Amino acid sequence: MPINIPNELPAKEILESEKIFAIDDENARRQRIRPLRVVILNLMPKKIETETQILRLLSKSPLQLDIDLMKVSSHESKNTSKDHLVKFYENWDVLKENYYDCMIITGAPVEEMPFEDVDYWEELTHIFDWTKSHVLSTMHICWGAQAGLYYHYGIHKYQLKEKLFGIFPHELCDEYDFLTNGFDEIHNVPHSRHTKIDEKELAKEDRLVVLSRSKKTGSTIIVTKGYRQIFVMGHFEYGVDTLAQEYFRDVNAGKPIHVPENYFPNDDPHQRPILTWRSHANLLYRNWLNYVYQTTPYHIEKIEKAPLYQGFREDHGYAQAFRKEDDE
Repeated sequence: MPINIPNELPAKEILESEKIFAIDDENARRQRIRPLRVVILNLMPKKIETETQILRLLSKSPLQLDIDLMKVSSHESKNTSKDHLVKFYENWDVLKENYYDCMIITGAPVEEMPFEDVDYWEELTHIFDWTKSHVLSTMHICWGAQAGLYYHYGIHKYQLKEKLFGIFPHELCDEYDFLTNGFDEIHNVPHSRHTKIDEKELAKEDRLVVLSRSKKTGSTIIVTKGYRQIFVMGHFEYGVDTLAQEYFRDVNAGKPIHVPENYFPNDDPHQRPILTWRSHANLLYRNWLNYVYQTTPYHIEKIEKAPLYQGFREDHGYAQAFRKEDDE
């Protein structure tokens, strides 16, 4: 949450330069509060496991969140009961008239296929377009991030020689960025994928900023300058046992798989792994929700007016313009 300080306090300018939320008395008195509306497009086969992991992180924020769960209509899930899907999920066609402060698009186990060969690709492209007018900030995860970068920016993926699998240390690219504010300079992120984006194509795209990367995994947290779009290549949401479950699943199926790197103590699968990324996962999601809370319009339908590539980080008038419109 932001701190409310006198407008003329000398510390205000310093805090703003460090990308710390500070609002003056006038804006604080004028603020109106409502729950943030969040929609999760869950493309994973085991939907209950994925939704639990994501909701666990969202719940760490002190903000009140209203959650909708979305599924695609052009693909039938075989690993989640129909009763659960009918009870808790809606198709995009049902939700597309809604506006949301935040959206999360998960990964999917289709990364080795060309994007256009995925059976729900056409529907997903409609959803990608819809987010630009109906969602203030969309976080794409793993394959969802690769798909989003490909569709919005033409950034391709390519096949790795072996699966990128384990917990990898990452370097922070900007210690004062809002989204990663409070991160250690080195932070761990789980990865589990067979593909990687083209870093040369990414470097040519000046609408995107890299916040976290490593030599082994490449760029991991990528954002537009106003956080309308966030692309996370790793799995901050993973629980301590997730990679172990994937490893033993593949071993039992006779698939070629190496022990996940930097995960089991002494690389011994018989030892319980240690959770080394939880604090940064919580911080990432808290920072994201806090940012959206400060910048979203009170009248949520005004989200469609928000600029796609420019925001509070570079233009402090962005959030104030929404508040002025709301007052009127």
